Amino acid sequence: MFHKEGHKILLGSLIGFILIVLISNSFVTHAYVRYGIFITCFVLFILIAQFFRNPKRQPAHDEHFIVSPVDGKIVAIEEVHEPEFFKEKRLLISVFMSPINVHVTRYPVSGEVVYSKYHPGKYLVAWHPKSSESNERTTVVIKSQNFGDVLFRQIAGAMARRIVNYAEIGHYAKQGTDSGFIKFGSRVDVYLPLQTQVKVKMGDKVKGAESLIAEI
Repeated sequence: MFHKEGHKILLGSLIGFILIVLISNSFVTHAYVRYGIFITCFVLFILIAQFFRNPKRQPAHDEHFIVSPVDGKIVAIEEVHEPEFFKEKRLLISVFMSPINVHVTRYPVSGEVVYSKYHPGKYLVAWHPKSSESNERTTVVIKSQNFGDVLFRQIAGAMARRIVNYAEIGHYAKQGTDSGFIKFGSRVDVYLPLQTQVKVKMGDKVKGAESLIAEI
């Protein structure tokens, strides 16, 4: 199953690769070269296709837990000052996505969307200390029943060139459902109340909608 954000790219890539193979079959006389071109196109298409995969997940649907919004690796667990919405200290849990991870962003908790904002910016590498403030990003805040306001932020990286955000103010977000997509990118930060109990540790691999990262 592929995410809707990849349909046009997949179709365009498929047509392009087919044309390349047809042209090579018409003009390239050496069989090994033709086979090489075909294999290269096939591998490239598979790589693009796997990037846009959207596997079905079984969300926790438990108001006492926060689930990971994306697939990836935990790269930060720390108390930080959140300057955009809370303007005070919060517990940050950050998940880094490699190019081979599923890049669908999912709601980490259920509740009403009370804030949703896009910020244009730079494309520093995702682990750069300034990326959360300088890179292209979106900020979404969900008012949940047990955690209060939960903020999560999609952050573009060096490869990411488009962030898609579906969250609209006033919309009811259901834990684990799609909230957006980061094309060829990068990282998602989650900001929680300081008293939140963390259920992951640095370096842990997590799955969007399924891995529990914190509880109240």
